[in-house]
Amino acid sequence: MKIEEQPTTVIAVAHLIGRVEQFRKGGFRLVQMNATQVGDEFEINYSFEKDYRFENLRLIIPAETEVPSISGMYWGAFVYENEMHDLFGIAVKGMNIDFNGNFIRTKVRYPFRNPTFQGEGPCQRK
Repeated sequence: MKIEEQPTTVIAVAHLIGRVEQFRKGGFRLVQMNATQVGDEFEINYSFEKDYRFENLRLIIPAETEVPSISGMYWGAFVYENEMHDLFGIAVKGMNIDFNGNFIRTKVRYPFRNPTFQGEGPCQRK
């Protein structure tokens, strides 16, 4: 079995909707979305699949950047988008279902934005 390349293309926020629309029209399914903080910026990754071929889009954005929702094209994206908002504080505009910061309830607001370990637990180093 030949392992296909899984390209990741870095795009600007302004091009997100157009690129996602191309995947939708091409019959790709949304596999996952994730976010992570890298320094002072966030990386948001979108993965799409068709016929066992994966393609990825990546946004690299400053923390205050508003990202358009893709939930109008991929309905279930609202889950990932609410998670990105509640855990990282990433503003997502136009979600088909917006929980307004109450999708994932945490003790600390935006716990994955500049995270620090607090408390005790089995993983704490001594």
